[in-house]
Amino acid sequence: MVRMPESRPYHHGDLRAALLAAAERTLREKGTGSLSLRELAREVGVSHAAPGRHFKDKQALLNALALAGYERLAQTLNAAEDPALPLEPRLTALARAYLGFAIDNAELLEVMYARKHDPDASEQMAVAVERTIGSLERVLADAQKRGEIIEGDPEELNLVTGAALHGVATFIAAGWLTPEAALAGVEGLVHHLLHGLKPR
Repeated sequence: MVRMPESRPYHHGDLRAALLAAAERTLREKGTGSLSLRELAREVGVSHAAPGRHFKDKQALLNALALAGYERLAQTLNAAEDPALPLEPRLTALARAYLGFAIDNAELLEVMYARKHDPDASEQMAVAVERTIGSLERVLADAQKRGEIIEGDPEELNLVTGAALHGVATFIAAGWLTPEAALAGVEGLVHHLLHGLKPR
């Protein structure tokens, strides 16, 4: 193997991680369209064929980025989750954590939610989604058991909650809502989700 200059980010044995880190930087700075295995190889300082050992094509790289994103989102949501809290502050903490992740990782979130994933990765992706989006569903199901929210299919209730959160994240990414305004409005958003818009 050719010795790499010390200034390069790649270290022997960690090529996959180095490629993913470089890919995420490119994603953040230039978007999905600028991702290229050949360019990443150049940036990391390896031969243009070297990334092929880890990613058969660009789609495989995108799958890996999405899975890494779900892993980080799961960690973020787990850190914010406190089963001891009443429902509204508990859900508010999760919503704030989700939007914080969305603000910091807008381009990555877009890759995570892309419809086109390699069939080989579909099972892994389903597990990853369950670990993240499923955490909201578990909170809602738990709240139902405690009589804090209406009865019904937790999956359906989760869809409403997830759609509201992802909608706000999309507004932020599109520049229609500032991150500051979104985060300041989290309590109100969760309150309206839980209590509806009818006069009380």
